[in-house]
Amino acid sequence: MMRNPIVAGQFYEAFPDRLKQQIENCFNSSLGPGMPGKGEDKLLGVICPHAGYSFSGPCAAHSYKAIAESKKEDSYIILGISHQGYPSCVSLKDWETPLGVVKNNIELTKELMKNSGLKQNEKAHAQEHSIEVQLPFLQYVDKDAKIVPIIVSEDIQYDDLAKAIVKTIQGKNVKIIVSGDLTHYGINYGYMPFSDNIEKNLEKLDKGAIKFIENLDAHKFIEYVENKGATICGKNPIAVITSIAKILNAKVKLLKYYSSGEISKDYSSAVGYAAIEIR
Repeated sequence: MMRNPIVAGQFYEAFPDRLKQQIENCFNSSLGPGMPGKGEDKLLGVICPHAGYSFSGPCAAHSYKAIAESKKEDSYIILGISHQGYPSCVSLKDWETPLGVVKNNIELTKELMKNSGLKQNEKAHAQEHSIEVQLPFLQYVDKDAKIVPIIVSEDIQYDDLAKAIVKTIQGKNVKIIVSGDLTHYGINYGYMPFSDNIEKNLEKLDKGAIKFIENLDAHKFIEYVENKGATICGKNPIAVITSIAKILNAKVKLLKYYSSGEISKDYSSAVGYAAIEIR
């Protein structure tokens, strides 16, 4: 079974050579981290955005540089969301991109299903881009990557899923990738809590949320997002990895933050992006 790409040619280039060049341009961008090297550092996971590469790609590159420069893993659990409102679920398909096929670690996916109670729902994954946009970057830094694709929605307790993931990955070589954008500001998103100094206020709002991730406090993170009404697209998977980090006594570090307004020079409609590593 194969899950075909749905946003190739929209969120990222559709042809392999052009896609590789686009990814390298993201690393080499003035907002990027530079080209990745090799390394053996320990890394539990990353949080990175899932918008079009022309906007969020340089930010995502910081997360994938951290992956590239860490110990190579057998598999990657990718936590995305459903923009269509589907409940939490897994995919058991292999996933195709212009750079080739990313194999599903079926055994690991099924083990996580058993430990978490998550069900398979290919329809939910078929038109969802949040996991797909991570894959070309992942293929670029680890051509042998295998994945466990999971949609995380409101129907599952983030701390319960965190415990299930920790149980599943114990003794295994696995990294976790969380796909999430931060606050969506503007009339198009129905969220305009301020009208002056948008750039600075948007960053202040997002970094207020990031502070709770750094403090390993998923409950306060969710509470902050809900109290502010912040339109963070990925709060549930972010809460999951924050809980995992607390269970495993990991350390969280913000690698890069900027908003789409820095690219478009238009802050009337802007989205915050963050690259965060968990070690």
